[in-house]
Amino acid sequence: MKLFTVSTNRKHALGRAFNRLATYSAAAVLGATGTALLTPQPALAQQRVDQAEVNHQVIEQQSAAANVADVAQLLETGFCRGCNLTGADLTGEHLIGVDLRGANLTDAVLSGANLEGADLTGATLINTDLSGAFLTHTLLDESVISNVNFSEATLIYTSLEGAEINDVDLLNAQVINTPISVGGSYDQ
Repeated sequence: MKLFTVSTNRKHALGRAFNRLATYSAAAVLGATGTALLTPQPALAQQRVDQAEVNHQVIEQQSAAANVADVAQLLETGFCRGCNLTGADLTGEHLIGVDLRGANLTDAVLSGANLEGADLTGATLINTDLSGAFLTHTLLDESVISNVNFSEATLIYTSLEGAEINDVDLLNAQVINTPISVGGSYDQ
């Protein structure tokens, strides 16, 4: 009897009968008649665990790909209503007049970005970095703004009507005619 391992590289050569088993790498025993008997290797359980991990990584990559597609759409068209921009790095981007209504900007980095005239009505900004960003005539109405870094940002005539604002950093921010402060009051 001759023992050999069927690898994934050789599965096409063995034909359709071995297709499913070859993906898991089976051991084939050839008898005197040339008939192939397939028996699983002891590592089959580990291979199934490894395959599950690969499947999980593929799902994560597909999620990231959707995010990349949304970032590309934003940068190409300036229109990204309801987009998932979670964790996106938009540092220093010129996003003047963009439509980000209902977008998710959780964990996004927009440090030094220019959001002049941008519409972020109903957007979610949680753990978002807007340090040094320009938010002049920006609409943040009905937005969720929590744990956002506005340090050294410029907020001039920024609208926050109906926004839910919690735990923001305004250190060295320039705030003019914008209803936001550390204490939550509005001073013109």
